[in-house]
Amino acid sequence: MVFSAAQLIRRGGVAATGMRDVAVHARAPRGSLQHYFPGGKEQLVNEAVGWAGRYAGNRVARFLTALPEPTPSGLFAEMVRQWTDEYESSGFAAGCPVAAATVDCAESTESTRQAVAAAFTAWTAPVAHALAAMGVPPERTEPLATLMISSLEGAILIARAEQDVRALTTVARELAPLLDAAASGASR
Repeated sequence: MVFSAAQLIRRGGVAATGMRDVAVHARAPRGSLQHYFPGGKEQLVNEAVGWAGRYAGNRVARFLTALPEPTPSGLFAEMVRQWTDEYESSGFAAGCPVAAATVDCAESTESTRQAVAAAFTAWTAPVAHALAAMGVPPERTEPLATLMISSLEGAILIARAEQDVRALTTVARELAPLLDAAASGASR
């Protein structure tokens, strides 16, 4: 049900995701929602956002294994490629559930704002750890991880608006020299 909620949120946002829709998508009895999510929709959204943050963080290791020689730009290119591949094969209907929950709820629902912040941390930390393993100085790993994720999230929004992957390919190309220079120590 958490996975189903994340999938529905990434397509229509929190407001458009109803508990009944989640039960139908998950092929679960409606009564199970009240059993597993006594906190209602807010709890379900927060758990879906948490799942999405962990999923994104766990993908970092998979992206690294896909690279013959891990580099910061290579890692970022893999992060971007996940989205360009999806958009080119399935269309632009879905975005990031963490971003959708941020837009829909971060101002109005404190628990969701906290869940979103934790989800971004769960994603940023593995990216920063990977950058450190590639030789990026410790003081630059978290700022560069934040730059990578925020650039990716912005490019996802633009790609969906334009129905084109141009923004995604642009951020990957333009950030590549900066990211790789950080690993070589040439940029401070």
